[in-house]
Amino acid sequence: MTEVDVRAERTTPRFEDLVVGDAIPDLVKGPLSPAHLMRWSAAVENWHRIHYDADFAIGHDGLPERVVNGSFKQHVLVQLVRDWVGPAGWLWRIGFQFRGMDRVGDTLTAFGVVTGTRTADGLGVVDLEIGLRNQRGELNTPGRATAVLPLAGGRPVPYPFVPPREG
Repeated sequence: MTEVDVRAERTTPRFEDLVVGDAIPDLVKGPLSPAHLMRWSAAVENWHRIHYDADFAIGHDGLPERVVNGSFKQHVLVQLVRDWVGPAGWLWRIGFQFRGMDRVGDTLTAFGVVTGTRTADGLGVVDLEIGLRNQRGELNTPGRATAVLPLAGGRPVPYPFVPPREG
């Protein structure tokens, strides 16, 4: 099965079936290897040595290990919500805080929980609590997101996306 086939099979959740407290499917990344972090650093042109040079990270900066790039964590959280909303939904807003460091060898689990639902301008709006937790149970990257889904029998979420009128 090709990447195109996998994406085509994804479905968008039904807004009408969601209730506060529902969990969205987790997204697991890892364990993160030094090569993975090096490739990510190269791809985003983040050349801070704490992400790929163990001697520098540990010896110079006094870190316990090379640390995961913030931009990588950002990508994982965006992917979590985009994968969940599927092809007919839209990630409207996302925000998070970097409160701790994750490091080489960690496995990160991105999670989300529905915290609110409402309709606006003929679309379903879903608020989520999201975050990244490592295998030690540390929540180093908590956040929130808002997604937009079509209503059953309603109009599609516009592309390019136009935020619904709320209030």
